[in-house]
Amino acid sequence: MKSDRRSLIDFFALAAPGVRALDPYQPGKPLAELAREHGITDAAKLASNENPLGPGPRARAAIRAGCADIGRYPDGGGYALKKALAARLAIGSDRITLGNGSNDVLELAARSFVTSSHQVIFSQHAFAVYALATQAIGAEAVVTPARDYGHDLRAMRAAINARTRLIFIANPNNPTGTWIDEPGLLEFIQCVPPRVVIVLDEAYFEYVQAPGYPNGLRLIDRFPNLVVTRTFSKIHGLAGLRVGYAVSHPQVAELMNRVRQPFNVNSVALAAAEAALADEEHVTASVAVNKAGLAQLTRACEALGLGYIPSAANFLCIELGYPAHDLYEALLRRGVIVRPIANYGLPNHLRITVGTEPENTRFIDALRKVLNERS
Repeated sequence: MKSDRRSLIDFFALAAPGVRALDPYQPGKPLAELAREHGITDAAKLASNENPLGPGPRARAAIRAGCADIGRYPDGGGYALKKALAARLAIGSDRITLGNGSNDVLELAARSFVTSSHQVIFSQHAFAVYALATQAIGAEAVVTPARDYGHDLRAMRAAINARTRLIFIANPNNPTGTWIDEPGLLEFIQCVPPRVVIVLDEAYFEYVQAPGYPNGLRLIDRFPNLVVTRTFSKIHGLAGLRVGYAVSHPQVAELMNRVRQPFNVNSVALAAAEAALADEEHVTASVAVNKAGLAQLTRACEALGLGYIPSAANFLCIELGYPAHDLYEALLRRGVIVRPIANYGLPNHLRITVGTEPENTRFIDALRKVLNERS
């Protein structure tokens, strides 16, 4: 019997080196997966930094209306959403690149400027997509040590050399919630050579209450090598529709739009994002829920004797002092999904998304019981 030659092919050997070595991104456990594994159908999901309120009423109405026309391709240029963003942000629409979530525009920035001969700098404990985007291209990742769980801008500046082409900075940072103040950010950007593109990831911008936090868009005109990325997945509650955007120098936007896939943002997402942008009441309500919930979680940590990293975002990173995996599993069995972050170099930490007051209470009660069982 002849062997099938096709079965002898090693496709991993054929893959691009950067892709072959990639570890896939690990999202928070979906509710459906917990239901399959443990039969729990009423879980509180506090793992993926989603807005617990979901979309606002204007976005929900736009979603319903948009479904009537899904037999047609979307506007590939996103004209209406770009126009709305340009008006809201007081910028030209030629500075905007739309993406299938802000993950998409992060990758577009890397693909537009980075080759396998270049280096990309980002911080330890920073968003996993930075490493994925860099490695897929085959570029060298330069990971600078964190300082107090956040970006050490001096170390990042010292790492710049002739091969550096792009720097990723998350402000606030995911998964730690740390942030950079305006003087620190400004000093750093001024020291970066103009040939190096700086991508400032502001996915959690709208949640920040910390004094001295900078608005990256105000620096775009002064620093043409600065790209600011934002998303509708967080404060606007559109995580399932996947729509984000970048604001940059027009030439940078043109290049990113050249490598952008056609129709990368679907028609329902475009309509929902445009409506969400105008729903200031929902944003205000979401900020208020987050502020109260963050305070609720930090009080609980203090009462339970747990350390935590002060956060400017919609999540809290708590420190256990021992590997967190078993506690994570114990919480799952009690119907609470949180996020272990050993893959970020923080094996003793859990990241908790701020939920509604009842969801936070459920997590706190479950955490207290699990900790009591361990003692």
